[in-house]
Amino acid sequence: MPSMRLTARQAMAAVTDSYVELPPPQHPGPGRPDGPLGWQGYDAARARAHARTGEDESVVTALATIGGTEAVLLSFEFGYLGGSLGERTGDRLEAAYTEARERRLPLVSLIATGGSRMQEGMRALTQLQRVAGQAARNRAAGLAHIAVLRDPTTGGGWATLGAGADVLLALPGAQIGFAGSRVRPADADPVAYSAEGQLAAGQIDAVVPPDRLRGTLQRWLRLLGGVREPGAAAPDPVPPAALGGSGLPETGWRAVVRARDARRPRAEAYLRAYFDDWEELRGDRCGGVDDGIRCGFGRRDGRTIAFAAQCGTATRPAGFRTAARLVGLADRLGIPVLTLVDTPGAANGAEAERAGAGAALAEAFAALASARVPVTSLLIGEGGSGGALALAAPGRLWATPDSYFSVIAPELAAAILKRDPQEVHHTADQLRVRPQDLLALGIIRDIVPPARDTGA
Repeated sequence: MPSMRLTARQAMAAVTDSYVELPPPQHPGPGRPDGPLGWQGYDAARARAHARTGEDESVVTALATIGGTEAVLLSFEFGYLGGSLGERTGDRLEAAYTEARERRLPLVSLIATGGSRMQEGMRALTQLQRVAGQAARNRAAGLAHIAVLRDPTTGGGWATLGAGADVLLALPGAQIGFAGSRVRPADADPVAYSAEGQLAAGQIDAVVPPDRLRGTLQRWLRLLGGVREPGAAAPDPVPPAALGGSGLPETGWRAVVRARDARRPRAEAYLRAYFDDWEELRGDRCGGVDDGIRCGFGRRDGRTIAFAAQCGTATRPAGFRTAARLVGLADRLGIPVLTLVDTPGAANGAEAERAGAGAALAEAFAALASARVPVTSLLIGEGGSGGALALAAPGRLWATPDSYFSVIAPELAAAILKRDPQEVHHTADQLRVRPQDLLALGIIRDIVPPARDTGA
């Protein structure tokens, strides 16, 4: 089974069906004794590392098959000078990224590194720029990068190969952080540097037990491994069928009551009905997580569709940023997007303001407005003002019969207008929030019928 302490080759064997190692780049001559700095004893340290591990460098690269999907694989050998990055490590990484671009394959990295190699000084540190440059080229080519964070993943290896990946999976208990254990403040909370702490902070997508890692990688590669040819159009997602009632509300207030009913189907029910299977992204990569929004990629009828689904709660800034991250990744990979709109509105407390509510909303609006792939949106419940509109695709919004959309909640509208509370029902009618009102106003494309009425 995969383990945080496996060697580079053991880790590769644990997650692949098969693999063929890529030949390492050739270097003219033996090079300068003791490396670019002439660090006394460096050659001897490398010789001992080779004798101990059988490796000539801290990374092994290969062309691999994982669950039937081809990928370029790189795996770090922590036993070789702590998995540190030197110039020749950079050569191998650059060659692996290039191989992925030439073959148009996703990249999977199995990381275990302490950072840049001190014995090569700044020549080692600049390898991070090489890695960042190669990663940017692969992103521009529309290729996915899935990283597995083993123990430890620290320093520049975390800041480039790890945190720069599209999907971040970590093994339980792995040490993850920019600062390694010997250089961080003495009073630092160790949980912040753990896989579990990074998950709670929205910096990684999942902590995966060793016995589930292979299957999880297989699913992610099935979802993201297929690359759309440049210029090919992604097909439009079909909006899901409604899962609630079929009758339309008689009044505006009745529409509000139906949408707020706790028994109404929520995002979880829609995702289960729509997708055959899915995997989720987590967190905004800025230190925040909003459990009131579900983002990820699912399979439906043999093809991948990205999704961002509000779950009926006030959406926090981290939720909007996570949704923007999801839409941006899907757009880069050429994957169409489905959004499920269901929120009383954006969170508006002091904590949300400090977390950048306005900027987060702006990110979500911009992500949908600039997406080149088709985005289909379905209003499944409450459509509360801008917090709901931020996840509604311009011109491609449908609604279920038990939903409403409003510029403001009817109660708040009545309060602003200094009306008697008994006039809330009348205010709801004036706002024209019902699905049929939204259709007449040109806000939605249509009202989707329940599944039983479609034969689905």
